[in-house]
Amino acid sequence: MILSLLQILIFPGFLFLFILALSAEYIDRKLYARMQTRVGPPWFQPFADFIKLLSKELIIPELADRFIFKILPLVACAAAATAFLFIPVYNPQSLFTFKGNIVAVVYILTIPTLTYFLGGWYSRSLYSLIGSMRVLTQLFSYEVPLLMAVLAPGVLASSWTFSAVINFYGANGFLFLVNIIAFAVAIIAVQGKLEKVPFDIPEAETEIVAGTFTEYTGPLYAYFKLAMNIQAISVAALLAAVFMPFGYNLGFFLGIIIFLLKILFIIAVLTVVRTIFARIRMDQMVRFCWKYLTPMALLQILINIIIKAAVTQ
Repeated sequence: MILSLLQILIFPGFLFLFILALSAEYIDRKLYARMQTRVGPPWFQPFADFIKLLSKELIIPELADRFIFKILPLVACAAAATAFLFIPVYNPQSLFTFKGNIVAVVYILTIPTLTYFLGGWYSRSLYSLIGSMRVLTQLFSYEVPLLMAVLAPGVLASSWTFSAVINFYGANGFLFLVNIIAFAVAIIAVQGKLEKVPFDIPEAETEIVAGTFTEYTGPLYAYFKLAMNIQAISVAALLAAVFMPFGYNLGFFLGIIIFLLKILFIIAVLTVVRTIFARIRMDQMVRFCWKYLTPMALLQILINIIIKAAVTQ
């Protein structure tokens, strides 16, 4: 009981996730700045920003539902952190494991996005309402190709459980490379999930201030930003476990190092994508997801079904 509590609160739980999430934000901002020939922030900037927001005054709009307005940022943080507890870190077994946990993680990671929508909706602000509707529209666009892409490797492994997928590809050399199409689809879909350029239209600050977060200030805004950073780490860990299933049977320390390197690689790829592309319109985003990403994810599933049939004969 005490060991489980320490694992949830310290490692690989909330404390480890908190430090990793803010460190990843620094890497993202620093790399983004360097690719734009800027200096970028110092290493402690995300931590300083979080502490500064905690000290700011909390202002709740007069027409907002006070209880829901205040509880949603905490729900977002809890959901993003909970998803991480089901994802393997340094060995094939996650802290809490069960059959089909890949599907569960994907759906748990939709909860923070839904809180962003509800936060804007219950703020009763025009800018927040516009942002919240854009959040929901994007959710219906990228979620289907993301789910199909993440489940594609499991089709070949005959399981949607992290440990089974990792062990299957670990025993079959470089077979995980056949999932490169699904990995590309997942990376692009994750850009939309994290609301990063070119899919940052829900929080288009040049158009609608801060979108769904327009009315959030002080600690509540800090928790929302923390939730987004934790969600980024949870999604990166999900992609690492499914598409880069190596380095999980090399011991604790080496396993942690390889895990961090994979997270860093995925964060860097996401940063490069948001550097080289410009923001697109919502209708363009919806059309792109359904016209291109979903068929590509379906193609990957068909390829894996064919390979599986050929191998089992």
